[in-house]
Amino acid sequence: MVRLAASSNPHFSTSDIELSRPGKSYLIDTIQYFREGYQDALFFILGRDAFVEIETWKEFQNLFSLSHFIVMARPGSQKNSLPSPLPEALIPSFRYHPEERAWIHLSGYMLYFKEISFLDISSTKIRELIEKGKSVRYLIPTDVEAYIQNHGLYRKNP
Repeated sequence: MVRLAASSNPHFSTSDIELSRPGKSYLIDTIQYFREGYQDALFFILGRDAFVEIETWKEFQNLFSLSHFIVMARPGSQKNSLPSPLPEALIPSFRYHPEERAWIHLSGYMLYFKEISFLDISSTKIRELIEKGKSVRYLIPTDVEAYIQNHGLYRKNP
């Protein structure tokens, strides 16, 4: 489904490296894999809900010296509930750069916090709508919607 969703955007590519790797897959290993194989700058995009848990990730402090990060905040998220958008353990490794509107890691990589559309779209919400038999049109790409329908995904068993 990710491949279908990204196929119409020439700026995105997909990989199944985490699926084909034996055992547990960790982001630190995935980023190191891509750094070895690509010359382009890497940007890891994740939701604010995942970012607030980043301290539980393997070698989380080292992640920010390998890639740029973009943290996406959904509408209504509590992004301003903390004095700093950074987890406490990361604060000493970053400084805020007002012109860039980003946090700069000691390594020079950037950490951006971006607001996304006013539509409250999440994978959980998509699954819930499908399970209830409601439309997800305009919430996901039509190719992905067709794939979900063709494979009977997320429907409640009768």
